[in-house]
Amino acid sequence: MRTCEEPRPPNGQSPIALAAGQSEYGFAEKVVEGMFIVVNSITIKIHSKAFHASFELWQLQGYSVNPNWQQSDLRLTRITDPQRGEVLTFKELTWQTLRIEADATDNGDQDPVTTPLRLITNQGRIQISLKRRTKDCNVMASKLMFLLDDLLWVLTDSQLKAMMKYAESLSEAMEKSAQQRKSLAPESVQVTPPAPSSQQSWSQPFGVSPNASSIGQYFDKHDMKESSYHLLISRLDLHICDDSHARDSGAQKHGMLGGAMQLTFRRMAFDYYPFHRAGDACKHWVRYSEAMETRGQWAKKLVSEFQSKIEKL
Repeated sequence: MRTCEEPRPPNGQSPIALAAGQSEYGFAEKVVEGMFIVVNSITIKIHSKAFHASFELWQLQGYSVNPNWQQSDLRLTRITDPQRGEVLTFKELTWQTLRIEADATDNGDQDPVTTPLRLITNQGRIQISLKRRTKDCNVMASKLMFLLDDLLWVLTDSQLKAMMKYAESLSEAMEKSAQQRKSLAPESVQVTPPAPSSQQSWSQPFGVSPNASSIGQYFDKHDMKESSYHLLISRLDLHICDDSHARDSGAQKHGMLGGAMQLTFRRMAFDYYPFHRAGDACKHWVRYSEAMETRGQWAKKLVSEFQSKIEKL
């Protein structure tokens, strides 16, 4: 993979649907979604103008799950609402070992001498939720949760500085991509329900009658109001230590030793909602609490003050 200076145009219709000669969510999509994928090892190499990185995964598995993230009958791994013309699907990816390594490129803006950044983790998983339109299979919203267990990470000061530079080099490309996604984000409009077809019976769970109200309530319970990305680490032990070869000779001559720092985080979580509009409600957020109500009040006040200033200008 290679980072782009300018973001590419978004993908069109689902290639699975086009290959099957159909334009809406149907049998071909269900067959592909039901596949159980096992990969012994996979390597992903990323090239950028400032650095190059590699991701190595061992014992990767991908499969469909129900809304409670449990493997079950495939007909329970999707929720279709004919009234909305939308379908929810749920996937999970697991692996045994993940190795990440990043280093500066020769023509980058990094320092001539850099320390490669390395991270090795065990047993992680990614939970993916997708909401698509049934008439064209376009993704309307997605939710991605990156879950890690105990994680030990040893960083030197030079590696920490390099990591900050790597993130800074990617910020411009990520900002351009975010602007493109926001400009193409679907508005909250009423979707015209598609014509009923024989394929809709696949989405009905066992023993459940095709009641529109019950399906709508079940859909609302697991619906994604907007796209979001989440990272949850059960325990993170972070060790930051002085790089011994980076100390100058004067410090070594006077017997000055390098320092070290240990940070322990438990149940550390990051939540990112890229399409959330200022002043909108946050009750559908993963870690919503009543304390956010106070934040919402002064946020709406700031938004109204900003809008009044813009109108005057």
